[in-house]
Amino acid sequence: MPIFSWELKADIFPQVNMSIAILPMSSEFHWSPTTVGLIQSSFFWGYLLTQLQSLTPIAAKLGLPFLLVVRAFMGIGEGVAMPAMNNILSKWVPVAERSRSLALVYSGMYLGSVTGLAFSPMLIHKFGWPSVFYSFGSLGTIWFALWVTKAHSSPLDDPELLPEEKKLILGNSVSKEPVKSIPWKLILSKAPVWALIVSHFCHNWGTFILLTWMPTYYHQVLKFNLTESGLFAVFPWLTMAFSANLGGWIADTLVSKGVSVTNVRKIMQTIGFLGPAFFLTQLSHVNSPAMAVLCMACSQGTDAFSQSGLYSNHQDIAPRYSGVLLGLSNTAGVLAGVFGTAATGYILQHGSWDDVFKVSVGLYLVGTVVWNLFSTGEKIVD
Repeated sequence: MPIFSWELKADIFPQVNMSIAILPMSSEFHWSPTTVGLIQSSFFWGYLLTQLQSLTPIAAKLGLPFLLVVRAFMGIGEGVAMPAMNNILSKWVPVAERSRSLALVYSGMYLGSVTGLAFSPMLIHKFGWPSVFYSFGSLGTIWFALWVTKAHSSPLDDPELLPEEKKLILGNSVSKEPVKSIPWKLILSKAPVWALIVSHFCHNWGTFILLTWMPTYYHQVLKFNLTESGLFAVFPWLTMAFSANLGGWIADTLVSKGVSVTNVRKIMQTIGFLGPAFFLTQLSHVNSPAMAVLCMACSQGTDAFSQSGLYSNHQDIAPRYSGVLLGLSNTAGVLAGVFGTAATGYILQHGSWDDVFKVSVGLYLVGTVVWNLFSTGEKIVD
């Protein structure tokens, strides 16, 4: 299972690195907040299409259009990661371990963010901002070699798996037969599917804003220098890595004790919405940088309970089509990244950080209502 965590670590590096590198880059190239928002969002253009890291410095020096194209192509390369991961988990993991396994995999993403945020400022300080992209771009090549040799789509394809292990996994997993056709009309006619899509959009708006703009907030509002911005931005992601696994354990424990999957998913996702909403509203009232960092950490920590809410729900309601369903909902989530990240730059140029957080909080509240009214933990597509 560790190879799955490596997948998400590699998936999140580029955007986290850019969130740090954008500070000296915007100073060197004299970019406005609106332009910074456009650059930050360009990664999601390509990511959206699919649901070249080391070319970024060269493209930046050639000009803004080249940088936008390179970032978009990076997104294209990474857009397949989450749907593929969800589909693989549906074949490898028994239903009773669903929340914990998904939380463990997403921990790789959060720890990848920690690594990028911790090392990027040091690389920039010693070797300049291009070194961030060359360094982590090289790591992607190493990861690819490991993935090709160690990862397998299903237990049947793994030659190193013992016969008794294969029997156990295949006897308890829900996705056995390959999907030959996708019942799009049936899938899109179900209200819980649309609850997933809308909720994913509402959730990712706030998540992607914090992912891409948190170091800038620390630098502009809390007056941290570049190194401090990167290091303090680590704490929310560490909190997410811990709380995602805590939430997964709580969710699976509740299910094992007889609580319906529907109620478990609603409880966990409500925490994943209202927790971040509450702590973001507190940022305008805190009087010290330490309290602001604590609010950010608590916001992201409660956000991670979503791994046992909407992110686990794809396998609940359509186990054979979980990858397809995640592709649908993640498309809405990435649209939130496209519009939210770009809109944040525009809002900051004409308004304030309070305005940025108010939009996120409003969407969290909308997501809470939609999720609790229309979601279910029961299988709706066979």
